Amino acid sequence: MGILTDGAGLVANLLSAGLMTAASKIAEAPRGLADVASKLAQAIAIKSIWEKKHGRKTLVVKRRNLHSEQLADLTNLYFRVANIPIRFWSKVEEWRRWEVGCFEMLNGDPFRAYKSGQRCVVAEKLPGESLWVYLNRGTLTLQVLRAAAAEFRRAHQFWSDEFRDRWSHGDANITNVIYDATTNRARLIDFEVYHDKSLSAPVRQADDLLVFLLDLVGTVPSRRWLPFSTAFLEAYGDTAVISQLRQQLELPGGLAWIWWGVRTNFTNPEQVKRRLAISAAQFRN
Repeated sequence: MGILTDGAGLVANLLSAGLMTAASKIAEAPRGLADVASKLAQAIAIKSIWEKKHGRKTLVVKRRNLHSEQLADLTNLYFRVANIPIRFWSKVEEWRRWEVGCFEMLNGDPFRAYKSGQRCVVAEKLPGESLWVYLNRGTLTLQVLRAAAAEFRRAHQFWSDEFRDRWSHGDANITNVIYDATTNRARLIDFEVYHDKSLSAPVRQADDLLVFLLDLVGTVPSRRWLPFSTAFLEAYGDTAVISQLRQQLELPGGLAWIWWGVRTNFTNPEQVKRRLAISAAQFRN
């Protein structure tokens, strides 16, 4: 699931969870870790989202909540300590610039996004449904995954002045991929998060692929995992990025493991490791 969802999580939720203490005792209290991560996921709901009609168009409105800057800064501290390579745009104006810029770069044909008021971004709703909907409905297919991979490959070719290199998403989970069955086209949304700017383009883009696969690894049936992951990686096709991906498949420990747990719905770590390794070996062969 996505990092960001509607909700009223506050800084206190993260602090009261005892994140540091629980993570340092992962071997002693694995069940308690799930509760900590759940608190974390709730706490970082830093924006509100709703839809409204404007003539024949449906618009998606995102509004940063009152305590968003403090909460984003606190979450970024966790990411740095845990060596997780992403950051929130904590400053509202920086987020709005990045959100609008990325949407226009990727989807400005013919969809539009713009700033509104002091804390909002408005974007035209894209046609289709998120891959999370397809997955839960049982209609996720190889065709859908290939379209998603093709869009990641296209997006990863864009130059980013922010990175001074090729662009990457930062939160490339399946809820942030919209697929339109009528055109067989996938599109990317939700640009609240960015990668650590010190990382190279292949490392950042490999992390996008990893996040996408982690969303699938704990949810698709075993018999579908290999054909699904293989189809996705083959359609993506950038061997340099996929080679980098193989180096990022080791399950982390300590604080970073909490985030992997959230990403994989706390699927058995050995199952996660086994599935990812099978996919990497299959593509290499």
